[in-house]
Amino acid sequence: MTPRPLVLCGPSGVGKSTLQKKLLEEFGPHFGFSVSHTTRSPREGEEHGKHYYFVTRQEMQEAIDKGEFIEHAEYSGNLYGTSKKAVHNVLGNGRICILDIDTQGVMQVKKTDLQAQFVFIRPPSIEDLVKRLQARGTETEESLNKRLTTAKKELEYGAVKGNFDKVIINDNVEEAYQELRDFMLPAVNEIKDD
Repeated sequence: MTPRPLVLCGPSGVGKSTLQKKLLEEFGPHFGFSVSHTTRSPREGEEHGKHYYFVTRQEMQEAIDKGEFIEHAEYSGNLYGTSKKAVHNVLGNGRICILDIDTQGVMQVKKTDLQAQFVFIRPPSIEDLVKRLQARGTETEESLNKRLTTAKKELEYGAVKGNFDKVIINDNVEEAYQELRDFMLPAVNEIKDD
């Protein structure tokens, strides 16, 4: 049986990457990460092909036009997308594919036949999110404002009953991880039993 992908969604700075890392540390062989494409510039320490496929806007648009993406969206002035090939490579190896996408992507994935499990990670408050983003030290005032405008829309979508299978408030990373772990454990055990 092909595993169902795990879609993680939530505002930038909410801790999705930290929770993914913990999931991979504990259950690494059972998960695979779908490396997304983006037109944004790499942040310090990010590697092409590991964190993202960093491409030009033209390259990305051509791939979108050819139907090579399961989902794609524009976020804070940059394009992001998940290729069909990246997801099927992970699923084909009997692993749960993790997709870290925004709400636009969630809406697109829901229209596919992937039968994904959707998890929304939210901050305890918008003020907490602002502190997290500022602590990164990577945001200008303009980019912070763009992220917060987007975050408010994402939080609204995340609050609508039925949009996600699980909503986790990341107030304490260990407690948030435990919730994610408990939610995914049945799927992990199903893979182990195959």
